[in-house]
Amino acid sequence: MSPGNSSRALAFLLTGIPGMARFHRWVFLPCCLMYLITMLGNSTILLIVRVNRRLHQPMYYFLSMLAITDLGLTLSTLPTVLRVFWFGSGEISFPVCLTQMFCIHAFSFMESSVLLAMAFDRYVAICCPLRYSSILTSARIAKIGLGMVCRSLTLLPLICLLTQLQFCRSHVLSHSYCLHQDMIRLACTDSTLNSLYGLTLVLFVILDSVLITLSYTMIIKAVVGITSREEQTKALNTCVSHFCAVLIFYVPMVGLSIIYRYGKNTAPFSHVLMANVYLFVPPVLNPIIYSMKNKPIRKGLLRLLCQTLAWPGHGQQP
Repeated sequence: MSPGNSSRALAFLLTGIPGMARFHRWVFLPCCLMYLITMLGNSTILLIVRVNRRLHQPMYYFLSMLAITDLGLTLSTLPTVLRVFWFGSGEISFPVCLTQMFCIHAFSFMESSVLLAMAFDRYVAICCPLRYSSILTSARIAKIGLGMVCRSLTLLPLICLLTQLQFCRSHVLSHSYCLHQDMIRLACTDSTLNSLYGLTLVLFVILDSVLITLSYTMIIKAVVGITSREEQTKALNTCVSHFCAVLIFYVPMVGLSIIYRYGKNTAPFSHVLMANVYLFVPPVLNPIIYSMKNKPIRKGLLRLLCQTLAWPGHGQQP
């Protein structure tokens, strides 16, 4: 395609796993299982928080936001992953690719914001317990949620910048979905502005991780000052689920960024593997972690299962 052609007529070719095209249908089976676990797990978390009035608290509102972002991230990749791995069709138009890219990065950006908000919630709960309800009011939580959405909209200029590029090289992308760093490497015009703006957004995510680290530093400092060992354990236990969620989100993200920036000579399989871990693993593990480590969520899940499995009319008088 010549540089002068309209980008609207451009189409990209999505790929699955390099060298494993024959086995794509078999690869989709575990992917399908992961999608089902993600949808079921995060939907269950939302249902538990909604029906249990005792969980109408800031911590669980933020957990609901995390479940929503995980569902959004999952639904963003599902259509093209299904087409590539099951139907063997990888062609995607430029506008659709841009839309998917925006959704993937926006929900990832939003998840980083949610994890930061959850870290602030744990900081207030442990370091300022008497002021917890006055600081994290329902109105303030709603404003935080709106701020997360508005923050993710800062990705829109990235879409506008991509439409100004010309793609005259190979149109084959490295994954079964569209990522910004994967698209700009195919541009034959100067993409410096795209890279700089993308780097600016990455710095915001890095800032989130720094603030989360700072909050945990202050939490540990406050916990060390507690004289009772039992109270120390109780305080730290409320942070375990969130700390695990932070690790499973940021570690693959950092690994993916390093591979794209410094691992140009690495095997293509490593790029695909790290990108899939980054996008698929956190939405799968988050509801499992919170179901196992959070006692109120675990009780709510057991109550929901008991109500679902109960015989119709059970407990009613004849």
